[in-house]
Amino acid sequence: MLNIGWFSTGRDAAAQQLLQVVQDAIHNGNINGEISFVFSNREPGEAKESDQFFELVRGYDIPLTCLSHRKFRDVIASEAKQSSEDWRLKYDREVDKRIEKFSPDLCVLAGYMLIIGEELCQKYKMINLHPAPPNGPAGSWQEVIWALIQNKADKAGAMMHLVTPELDKGPVVSYCILSIVNEPFDKYWQEDDKNKLFQFIRKHELAREFPLVILTLQAISHGEIKITNGRIIDAKGNVIMGYDLSARIDKAITE
Repeated sequence: MLNIGWFSTGRDAAAQQLLQVVQDAIHNGNINGEISFVFSNREPGEAKESDQFFELVRGYDIPLTCLSHRKFRDVIASEAKQSSEDWRLKYDREVDKRIEKFSPDLCVLAGYMLIIGEELCQKYKMINLHPAPPNGPAGSWQEVIWALIQNKADKAGAMMHLVTPELDKGPVVSYCILSIVNEPFDKYWQEDDKNKLFQFIRKHELAREFPLVILTLQAISHGEIKITNGRIIDAKGNVIMGYDLSARIDKAITE
């Protein structure tokens, strides 16, 4: 059984929905694992949205650990400079103290709004969702889609990648590809209405993001792929440049 650690800032409804669909997949047996803890860089009382997320976590009876990065940063800034370490390194070390007892096999960053430092990346296997295909644009989902339009790209998609200190640049664990030329995208390119095209691409990408997370965790928990020394290994022992889940995801969203 895969021991999953869940990292989330819990800043919006999507954070709640993603936790719900993964918990449903675990309950239904599609993912052979359990979420052993949820960590958030917000604490109760900081934001209405995160408080709602925390209530959801408690409802699942999942251990919740919180450490406000804002409060931690302010405390460090107010102290006399006794060390050359920046607050981020100290913060990650404090996070580690709080989660190491759970010994997670895999940590999932699900709307976690801090960059993970090198020490945590090296100690734990961490994966993150990025709303672009392999070798696609970096940045937020808005930045990604605008870049695809600007570059007249023929493909969009999403990927799960290993977390590294370099944002969105870790090795690809799994991915899905979506053609954004021909039907039904043709008319939006021809009309040259970039806002409508943006919205249409986002609609089709968004429909694939949750299935990608679920199917990735399913594949890892069932031994279809594994992460070893920063490489992705398939069931035959071959090193792969990401596990293509496009066909499964297309099937999942049409059922």
